[in-house]
Amino acid sequence: MTAAVARIGPNAVLQHLPVLDAAIGEALRGALLHRAGVDTPHPDAGMLPEPQVARLHHAVRLFLPDQAPAIQRAAGLGTGDYILAHRIPMPAQRLIRAAPGFLGARILSAAITRHAWTFAGSGAFRVVSHLPLTFEIAANPLAQGRAGAPICHWHAAVFERLFARLVWPGVQVRETACCACGAPVCRFELRPR
Repeated sequence: MTAAVARIGPNAVLQHLPVLDAAIGEALRGALLHRAGVDTPHPDAGMLPEPQVARLHHAVRLFLPDQAPAIQRAAGLGTGDYILAHRIPMPAQRLIRAAPGFLGARILSAAITRHAWTFAGSGAFRVVSHLPLTFEIAANPLAQGRAGAPICHWHAAVFERLFARLVWPGVQVRETACCACGAPVCRFELRPR
């Protein structure tokens, strides 16, 4: 009997495509996906197999090391925009925006926790602290390989976009620990300006 493959939301791949096209061109983007063994998902794709998503994130960092942070940040911001446009109902967005910052942050954090399986896959997401607001993803499947500095620019940008638009304009999200650096978790601190 085989275990089910964990899955991650398609925007972890789809939002990379236009950014890669702008950075390296559609032909090289196609070659990068081919080299990573990743099929271009349909725009209406459902959840994608975690290994496929992980291979794309790793390939971007491996083959475009100087551009990877900016590419993955732009893809993360695009994912946040998609979530705001299609996944968080407008009444909920209005409620979060109207709440005091500490309460809006708790409401949004609770919603993120309920839907963490869509971006953490087989990893384990949790809110570690509310002051400062700190998230962790244990065994983050998108932090493959070894690195000398944190590499989870996509996750950090998704969190930044959601909190900047709904809770704290100008929030800064900093990854302070990363599985790719040998840490057991990827840790993200959110600091309002």
